[in-house]
Amino acid sequence: MPYRHPGPAHNTTVSSPCHESPPPLLVRGVKQFNRGEFFAQHETLEDLWNSERRPIRRLYQGILQVGVAMYQIQRCNHHGAISMLTRGPYYLRPFAPVCQEVDVKHLLIQAARVLSTVEELGPDRVNQFDWSLAPQVRWTKPRQRT
Repeated sequence: MPYRHPGPAHNTTVSSPCHESPPPLLVRGVKQFNRGEFFAQHETLEDLWNSERRPIRRLYQGILQVGVAMYQIQRCNHHGAISMLTRGPYYLRPFAPVCQEVDVKHLLIQAARVLSTVEELGPDRVNQFDWSLAPQVRWTKPRQRT
């Protein structure tokens, strides 16, 4: 059964504070995400999400949940991956195409591709996931390497 998110549909675009620079915890969490450190990115972005009170917290939650989906794929948890690949984009959509220098549109496209692949593999073959399809969070502005 597909996941149905409770509450009203998010079909409005969120603008402010998308123009702000990404906070340090977002930068750290994205670096962890992009290195495939999906459990660590969850911890980092959860701290950011919990400390933020404005609606921008849903951006962080969406990225976090796409990362958790990847962690669930690593654990061969098909149901968990499907759930997170459905919920994460739900939170991300209002922030597309770009928010806090994150290319949200690109992440949504990648998450949809992973969702389709995991659905096609099914629970018995999720261990055969092609990790070259793992999403990467792209920045719209160059970031310093650390």
